[in-house]
Amino acid sequence: MLGGLRTRPYNPIHQHTNLIIYKTMTKNAEFYYFSLADDMPRKDKLHWFDTTKFKDIPFERIHPDDKGNWLNLTDNDFDSLMPVCDKEVKAGKSKENNAEAIFKLYSLGVVTARDEWVYDYNKQNLENKVKHLIKIYNAQVESELDYSIKWSRAVKKDLEKGIKYQFNEALIVESLYRPFVKKKLYFSKQLNEMPSFIGSFFLAKNKSIENKVLGIMGNDSPKPFTILALDCVTDFNGLSPAAGGTKCLPFYIYDIEGNRHENITNWAWTEFKTHYGIELTKMDIFHYVYAVLHHPVYREKYEQNLKREFPRVPFYDDFSQWVEWGKTLMALHLNYETVEPYPLKRVDSTASKIPKAKLKADKINGVIELDENTSLSGIPAEAWDYKLGNRSALEWILDQYKEKKPKDATIAANFNVYRFADYKETVIDLLMRVCNVSILTVEIIKKMEL
Repeated sequence: MLGGLRTRPYNPIHQHTNLIIYKTMTKNAEFYYFSLADDMPRKDKLHWFDTTKFKDIPFERIHPDDKGNWLNLTDNDFDSLMPVCDKEVKAGKSKENNAEAIFKLYSLGVVTARDEWVYDYNKQNLENKVKHLIKIYNAQVESELDYSIKWSRAVKKDLEKGIKYQFNEALIVESLYRPFVKKKLYFSKQLNEMPSFIGSFFLAKNKSIENKVLGIMGNDSPKPFTILALDCVTDFNGLSPAAGGTKCLPFYIYDIEGNRHENITNWAWTEFKTHYGIELTKMDIFHYVYAVLHHPVYREKYEQNLKREFPRVPFYDDFSQWVEWGKTLMALHLNYETVEPYPLKRVDSTASKIPKAKLKADKINGVIELDENTSLSGIPAEAWDYKLGNRSALEWILDQYKEKKPKDATIAANFNVYRFADYKETVIDLLMRVCNVSILTVEIIKKMEL
């Protein structure tokens, strides 16, 4: 007998249309699968469903692999590579389960559950929002909920306990909200639903501490694997909104007393030294991993693995070259605000005294329209090739600086002070610098393929 029939998009990126049926006549279920072509237009797919008889569908019987994956199965050496991180290692259970990894600890980015309230480009506006939120919250300790502010599970629990909040200016920190876009964040255990322990990578007793972190977005995400070096707190969706969120792998970890320790495991250090037969530092390993996870051949070969699992890395020949590439890439990505600006051509007109913001990219002609009066031209084609997720670095900047009406009604009515015109010169400077970062990044990545 026919147990079921399903049609659904399996991969949001490629928009497959899948048919899955399963039979339960026997003790073990049987699964049959069919998928329409990725590039088939929607109208053609609908026509196919209207005109194709069920008996004529060329179903293929499918079987899961050892990890329970049914579709997009892989046949490669991924499992034999070195794990970058591991849940068992993080939990301190590596000896019990014979698990090892390059990094000991990692953390998710911050989940605020109220981004519009605790993030802002403008520090003063952020203070105003947070103080208002705290004022309303504290007033509810002995009253009914006022839904003019954003409530969440953790905040409601604090309210039930009668806990009152107090504003602390020291909790305003710099954060990488999206790739190459920084905002001020009110980094509070009370007003961030899941602050995780990423804060301990950069803050000790409310004081900034030095660190470098590999931010990765992969496993449990349908989107392309992404990696970016960080030197400040980042958001859960920092490397593009996705189910799995941004995982942060620091070079340093700090104990309760503020003492610094390297987060690369001694096991990994020994493995690398043994394999290459040379003396090397843990920072060399850090840079090596950063380079390898940018390698286009690596990403293509292990594309499906990276969408489901934590990364693993191979031992490539010429270790020192990969270290140098990783070091150069990291310097570019961490210091993007001071990289030499690419000489884009700026064109200004006086068509409008109060120009309407556009922030649109014309990739074919290498032009960015900032508003009705100003555009940037001369953007090389390769600048668009440096992507994080589905967007180029330049497109992330354009998207984040657009004027958007806040979803929160109270924010929209009382705190919607953002105007692109106030940040126009900052954005122009940022685009020119990140354009150069993108070009130089692509140059290095191309060398990896030779």
